Amino acid sequence: MTQSDASMRSLSEIKGFTPALCSQLAKLGIPSIQALLLHLPLRYLDETRITAIRDLRLGEQTQIEGVVVHNEVSYKPRKMLNVRLQDDTGIINLRFLHFYPSQVTAMQIGQRLRVFGEVRPGFFGYEMVHPTQRKVGEDTPVNQALTPVYPSTAGLSQAAIRKAVNLVLQPANLLETLPAWVYQSLQLPDFASSLRLLHQPLPDMALTALEDRTHPAWQRLAFDELLAQQLSMRQHYARRKQSQAPKIAASQTLVKQLQAQLPFSLTAAQQTVIAEISHDLSQPHPMQRLLQGDVGSGKTIVACIAALQLIEHGWQVAMMAPTEILAEQHYKKLAGWLVPLGIEVAWLTGSQHKKEREHSLSRIANGEAMLAVGTHALFQDQVQFKQLGLAIVDEQHRFGVGQRLALRKKGQQAQLEPHQLMMSATPIPRTLSMSYYADLDVSVIDALPPGRTPIVTKLVADDRREEILQRVHDACAQGQQAYWVCPLIEESETLQLQTANDTFAYMQQTFPQLKVGLVHGRMKSAEKQAVMQAFAANEIHLLVATTVIEVGVDVPNASLMVIEHAERMGLSQLHQLRGRVGRGAAKSTCILLYSKQQCSQIGRQRLKVIFESNDGFQIAQADLNIRGPGELLGTRQSGVPMLKIADLERDAALLEIAKVTADRLLENHPAAVAAHLQRWLSQGEEWIKV
Repeated sequence: MTQSDASMRSLSEIKGFTPALCSQLAKLGIPSIQALLLHLPLRYLDETRITAIRDLRLGEQTQIEGVVVHNEVSYKPRKMLNVRLQDDTGIINLRFLHFYPSQVTAMQIGQRLRVFGEVRPGFFGYEMVHPTQRKVGEDTPVNQALTPVYPSTAGLSQAAIRKAVNLVLQPANLLETLPAWVYQSLQLPDFASSLRLLHQPLPDMALTALEDRTHPAWQRLAFDELLAQQLSMRQHYARRKQSQAPKIAASQTLVKQLQAQLPFSLTAAQQTVIAEISHDLSQPHPMQRLLQGDVGSGKTIVACIAALQLIEHGWQVAMMAPTEILAEQHYKKLAGWLVPLGIEVAWLTGSQHKKEREHSLSRIANGEAMLAVGTHALFQDQVQFKQLGLAIVDEQHRFGVGQRLALRKKGQQAQLEPHQLMMSATPIPRTLSMSYYADLDVSVIDALPPGRTPIVTKLVADDRREEILQRVHDACAQGQQAYWVCPLIEESETLQLQTANDTFAYMQQTFPQLKVGLVHGRMKSAEKQAVMQAFAANEIHLLVATTVIEVGVDVPNASLMVIEHAERMGLSQLHQLRGRVGRGAAKSTCILLYSKQQCSQIGRQRLKVIFESNDGFQIAQADLNIRGPGELLGTRQSGVPMLKIADLERDAALLEIAKVTADRLLENHPAAVAAHLQRWLSQGEEWIKV
């Protein structure tokens, strides 16, 4: 049975939904019956019993009932409402910092109240701060089931949401979208009973079974959500296969010429990935491949060889990076490889002088420059390519959907789309790749080039700072170079952390015999470039920097890195920063300085992971477990909404089944697929990937 169109109706068409209520629900992204049905509770309150005041325990959320014996508005140290509630066993204080006159009236002395809140220690003994409360009589029955608590917005009460949900929990809105065989092997409940149970829990439901989201009702909806994601991604993948792109044969001369001049040999992992990309480029539809590899695995040379395959056949290539430091790094490296082959490389960035910029634009437009390297400046309107065949996007998760799409549209000559190669030095855990990247082909460089020395990671508390300063001095005195990384440029009132400016001044004073440099994101581009060039030329011994050096800095002689307040940084950021050393033959060390006082539980987890592992995939998996997928994906910019119900770690087994089921449904049940996507993807909106 397929889904009824009735469930996609606007809420404004339903009796009982006033314009004011519809407006409030719209703020939560709820325009239709179906969206409201899938607006599921965050948690549940156990209001099925009343606890005597003498039996209350600190930290518990519980329900009490009693009579108001004190009601007073005080004004020192700030305005607040204090109410004292008494039952047969004791008295508790209720405190309200924000309240209306109507609440003062509703809790007058002598009024019987039923109150739910968290028990805290207070000046007069136990108290509840801002508990929920309602008037009751002596015989008012308690709730028979758990009370759902929904995500809400200002002015929209929980009672209003519950009433609205109950209005649409009708059989016509709860029809199945998919054939019965989809769920048989999973032994999951049907859609209707799953939704009813989560919105209206049964009287005997255990709170833990609902809140840990392992109950079969939650699992049914998690599977449906994962399946919708897979179906959408696979549809997008199939549509891309129907688009037209330049069909590029393998390179016969340029790649051989490049390899003959390289001072190193390609690894087997690099050769495998190059073959995968070359095959994609020879197809008549656009490649959309994600190239991932750990820090230092050699992605740039792979991208260069892909570019040569296009250039040899007269097509231009664009390479975009998120920062000027990284873009310039790519420009210099690629120009060093390609200019000797007679290939012009253009450089384009937002900070260029007008004359230099116009010269680059002209060379790109008339086809003199076969490769254009730059920052976000590459996708601006005035940039015109003569014949763009390949767009390479490094650290792709840092760019917005519109930016990546704008670059792709620059190459639509003769209705041909350019191929796309996206690169990431943040390895993507398998479950993330299967779900959010299901519409991409993925290549992995899973081995580092020979000669890379393992990086030793040390955890050091900041009370041993003097030892670390001596270590830096000794390393630089022996001809090596060092980084000192700080998390902030200027002092913050909220985070009293060491700053780059203060550290730079301190290091100059402490090490007068060393040349100390400073680089941070607020410096002008020319200043940053000058400092980085001096550091690369070994004219600067110690570089004080913010996380602007996280990607794109390659100085083989730098063998020591100190990261200040490492407990404040994310795992992938720490791993990227650590990858700036260990690029030469010398033994390299990364010292993570942390504050004992400011290190949170999550901070300790991160430091333990980064200390114990150099494997980017293990670190990325741990990052996913600690933070969730949002920051790994750059979700605000990716165009892909987060999963609201499913959890990639908890529901990994369901994801595997959803992947297989999606292919079978797409092949045999197109109408059911359309109905399922309409239910789960906001009235058919696509999760677009570009």
